[in-house]
Amino acid sequence: MILAELEVFHSRPIAPTRRVALGHRALPVHPAPGFGGVLLGGIAAHAVGGLDPDLLPDLHRLIVQLEEGRRIPQPRLRYRFQTDQVGLTRSRHRLLGDGEAMEFDLDDKGAPAQYVLGAVYAAGQLDPVERRPVMSAIRKGLRWYGDLGPSLIAHLSGAQGAGAWSPSAFEDPLRWALDLLGFTAAADPGPFRPERADVQRRFRERLRQAHPDHGGDTDGAAQRIADLAEARRILLGA
Repeated sequence: MILAELEVFHSRPIAPTRRVALGHRALPVHPAPGFGGVLLGGIAAHAVGGLDPDLLPDLHRLIVQLEEGRRIPQPRLRYRFQTDQVGLTRSRHRLLGDGEAMEFDLDDKGAPAQYVLGAVYAAGQLDPVERRPVMSAIRKGLRWYGDLGPSLIAHLSGAQGAGAWSPSAFEDPLRWALDLLGFTAAADPGPFRPERADVQRRFRERLRQAHPDHGGDTDGAAQRIADLAEARRILLGA
């Protein structure tokens, strides 16, 4: 399942001019930074290792200017941003959901600077209120030097406890937490939260069921226990 998607159109390496344009965008940003923010941060993390270090100061200035809604002079990072896609190559970047996991599907046909520019310009076109947490996710991606896996997704989303939330947990953390601890949620749970003592009781019950020492399956036990702890944290507002 596609959770977020961004098309970046860019000139080929042998082209005499360097250009970047945006194509299709599906970037949900609720709850912030949303699947869209995680995707853009992942693009930044994917590309940062291949960026010319000399471009980084201008990149960070560009992020601030876009975040503040300023008019952007061209070219930036040696590339001109335009709306015309004619003659440009298309790259597609996606955040995918597969059952209880999320993963990146990122193209490699363009230059790292082209992909970073596509990410920051896409963020710059968001509503001002949405723009800041998404730009924050991009900054996190630019500081990331590990694998592009669950740890990065958790880092970009701000998830705590579990190594990486499932798509359902990310999209509606309260409903996910209620379901995981066995509370019956209405069609729209709204502000409903069970009593603290009930949360603690359900957590201990589910923890005993999940723990290998009490007969729980050894495979995936650490993830299940981490998920239970995260659900308790959400419901207790910790």
